[in-house]
Amino acid sequence: METSSVSKLFILFFTALLMWEDLIRKAKDGGLDAIDTYVFWNGHEPSPGNRAMQGFTQKIVQMMKNEKLFASQGGPIILSQIENEYGPESKALGAAGHAYMNWAAKMAVGLNTGVPWVMCKEDDAPDPVINACNGFYCDAFSPNKPYKPTLWTEAWSGWFTEFGGANHQRPVQDLAFAVARFIQKGGSYVNYYMYHGGTNFGRTAGGPFITTSYDYDAPIDEYGLLRQPKYGHLKELHKAIKLCEHALVSSDPTVTSLGTYEQAHVFSSRQGGCAAFLANYHTNSAARVMFNNRRYNLPPWSISILPDCKNVVFNTATVGVKTSQVQMLPTNSKMFSWETYDEDISSLGESSRIVAPGLLEQINVTRDTSDYLWYTTSVDINPSELRGQKPTLNVNSAGHALHVFVNGEFSGSAFGTRENRRFTFSGPANLRGGTNRIALLSVAVGLPNDGLHYENWNTGIQGVYLTGLNQGKKDLTWQKWSYQVGLRGEAMNLISPHGASSAEWTRSSLATRSRQSMTWYKAYFNAPGGDEPLALDMRSMGKGQAWINGKSLGRYWMAYAKGECGTCSYSGTFRPPKCQTGCGQPTQRWYHVPRSWLKPTQNLLVVFEELGGDASKISLVRRSVS
Repeated sequence: METSSVSKLFILFFTALLMWEDLIRKAKDGGLDAIDTYVFWNGHEPSPGNRAMQGFTQKIVQMMKNEKLFASQGGPIILSQIENEYGPESKALGAAGHAYMNWAAKMAVGLNTGVPWVMCKEDDAPDPVINACNGFYCDAFSPNKPYKPTLWTEAWSGWFTEFGGANHQRPVQDLAFAVARFIQKGGSYVNYYMYHGGTNFGRTAGGPFITTSYDYDAPIDEYGLLRQPKYGHLKELHKAIKLCEHALVSSDPTVTSLGTYEQAHVFSSRQGGCAAFLANYHTNSAARVMFNNRRYNLPPWSISILPDCKNVVFNTATVGVKTSQVQMLPTNSKMFSWETYDEDISSLGESSRIVAPGLLEQINVTRDTSDYLWYTTSVDINPSELRGQKPTLNVNSAGHALHVFVNGEFSGSAFGTRENRRFTFSGPANLRGGTNRIALLSVAVGLPNDGLHYENWNTGIQGVYLTGLNQGKKDLTWQKWSYQVGLRGEAMNLISPHGASSAEWTRSSLATRSRQSMTWYKAYFNAPGGDEPLALDMRSMGKGQAWINGKSLGRYWMAYAKGECGTCSYSGTFRPPKCQTGCGQPTQRWYHVPRSWLKPTQNLLVVFEELGGDASKISLVRRSVS
């Protein structure tokens, strides 16, 4: 992309590292000037040998310098950011947080990139670092020094989706209103979060409970297709703002009241140029105002842009772009050669490398190498302790999901939510006189990605006890427990073409196994023709993970969405609960399959199903937009 001059207004966005050529072309066509993307230091240095931020930052900056990528070297990088939304944590930590923030700023500036550094949500960012705003609206924001530019590093186009929750949509009229309101106040930079959200492939979704899809109701959707009218309406907004550019960079705005809820923001250049923004802040009443001896009609909750202070070229609430119709349509590609492999439960704990008294915290044991951790123990029951009815097994968990097996038989599952990740499983235990084996599979659904003291965000099982025995409650919490990190299928590398071919799979009727938990499935399919984006329709399944040709599509879960999906008005302050869709349906039914992952023929699909589902109904579909 071309790099704009320093005086230009910059409209940027974060983007996933996918489908770059097509995404960049669409972004540029949409009126964007630059691309903004994260470099996740935890992703580049996942082991604790040196989890040193300075070393990481120095390495990344030096890599950029070596390629002469900074603008000071003639390259395209015009801005850098250090830390992300650290301000709330800095305040909570007091003096230590403030000291770290100052250290991070000084360290970054000392790397001499030749381009400015910014910190978002950091009100006390020290000079020369520029503090910036994140949010649905940033018109009320001012930098901490008058000589710093007013920057909006995250203009939220939507909101993330959690399993079991509804999908959030932000009306484009409101997003355009927020951007225009920021520019009319003197804002000089808007960075969309997200312009294209992409997909949380593998186990990268955080949260916890964040879906594999990171669509974010963005102007370019998860599959790289244009979301209309959001894309087109913002394109017209960007065009209108750029028509005002000379006046916008020449002066601060002069604000005039046009009524109780109406204002004019006027920018003038020394050469006589003039641009005006006419705003109506009322949420449901249109206004007819007089400006420069002309009358203008302003819809509610809208801003009209006049690049010459006379003619309206754009109004944020007046959408002239047709709404795109999205369909998920069948492809001519069928799954064939279905086979199954049962996850081994019978031998759990027999050769465990980890044995400890009591219940260990899950992530400390798995080190995030797998979502899965088995907790197994044995309990001796005297036949005289058993009454006529089955005893009850109670398991307290810090999150996020749990599957219970007693003597090799599936006894049930329980789940937390994003709002309350802790939960208790309580169900009948089919115990017998003598030795009984209890196997508990604790499942993580993403790790925390916001807030203080991650070390206190426990995951896994915290208490186990039996009730309903003649002797009363029997606490198993501090018994000897054996631990197995991950699934046997993971250890066998069933997800890879080589590992899958070396295992002894069973070819049987899938219909008879539709309710079978802890089952691996594999099938083959040929790539469909055409160039439309593809997805797996997982509606017939329960919960688990899926891989294609050894690459992880991510976690799937047919958790049904709860929420309030009613009418949605664009006007008035937007918050995530305001405009929800998909209530009563699976939060995420379709899972993005990048065409770049596929071969012409014999593509391997591997699915691990935790709860039970009908794999024969999994299908490859194409996303079509008209």
